[in-house]
Amino acid sequence: MRYCTRCVLPDTKPGVVFDSEGVCSACRSVERKKRIDWNARSARLHAMCDSIRGSNGVGYECIVPVSGGKDSTYQAYVLSQVYKLKTLAVIVVPHLQTPEGILNLNSLVTNLGVDLLKISVRPSTLQKLRRIALIKLGNPNYAEHRVVFAAVARAALFYSVPLVVWGEDIAVEFGGNTTQASTDGGSAEDLISNDLFRESNFDDLIAGEIPDNELFFYTNPPKQDFARRNCKSIYLGYFHFWDGHKHFELAQRFGFVPRQAGPLSGNVLAYDNIDEKLCEVHLWFKFLKLGFWRATDECCYHIWNGRMTRAEAVELVREKQYEFPQEYFQEFLDYHQLSESEFRECEDRWRNLDIWHQIGGRWRLKVELA
Repeated sequence: MRYCTRCVLPDTKPGVVFDSEGVCSACRSVERKKRIDWNARSARLHAMCDSIRGSNGVGYECIVPVSGGKDSTYQAYVLSQVYKLKTLAVIVVPHLQTPEGILNLNSLVTNLGVDLLKISVRPSTLQKLRRIALIKLGNPNYAEHRVVFAAVARAALFYSVPLVVWGEDIAVEFGGNTTQASTDGGSAEDLISNDLFRESNFDDLIAGEIPDNELFFYTNPPKQDFARRNCKSIYLGYFHFWDGHKHFELAQRFGFVPRQAGPLSGNVLAYDNIDEKLCEVHLWFKFLKLGFWRATDECCYHIWNGRMTRAEAVELVREKQYEFPQEYFQEFLDYHQLSESEFRECEDRWRNLDIWHQIGGRWRLKVELA
């Protein structure tokens, strides 16, 4: 396990490649982003929106998936206020929402003046899928990623909306595996096949576990349906430079509030991914498998956008990364119908012993960030 010499990403991140200078592909991607003519990219999106505006009669002209987070507020603002499209915000309601998530979602709708469609999937099915993915993959949020992508796609077809605008391509932002269509034109057509699902095929994961009649919102519609309806799916991050902190600053103008009690355990920021309660333990399993999680991600974003030095990031990550996400831990156990001992057994099952060892009875990374 080694770390990038410019940011603090380790080489255990899937899709990341280190060059001969010890610089990761995510840092090289940032370099390329700084050479992009963003005015020209924005003009391309303007032209796309101009061709769509007024084309759907009284119907919606774009869908923006939202969550109650800072980025979705930014996305809804850009499409409804800057590009002037009739925007439908769509949320697949999280398992357990936080007070801040509910407040921020309500502020988005009220202050941006967009319509909101809430898709609430059957709780028992989502609970079963999360438990299956936790036990079989060590990845409880696999189910959320699947339902968000597929349910939004189904909403776009149901309402005959010509454009779906996602946020950033995580593979571009974090140096993972991206598609040529995303690289060349910001297409999000293959979103359902991205790095978030690398661990398992969905059909293989749930075989014999969940009846087909419970899986409508987890199953992506055929691509030809989108072609027939002339519906496009794009990443806004291809057309606008992606900077979460600036999105936070803008979102505050529309009522967005950070976590009132300050950053969660293991976090550096108080405004990142604060809309639902079960994601932190999900990311703890990322730490067990890959040796990094929230603090590393947040510090990398600050490094890439010039707000933090690598030395400052090293200090913060070393201070924060071993903090267990205890704030919603009991709710996580209750939701997944687990005892704490069962959870600890699951931790042991998914801990990557190639990168972890015990020192004085405590688990630590074999190679510490330096």
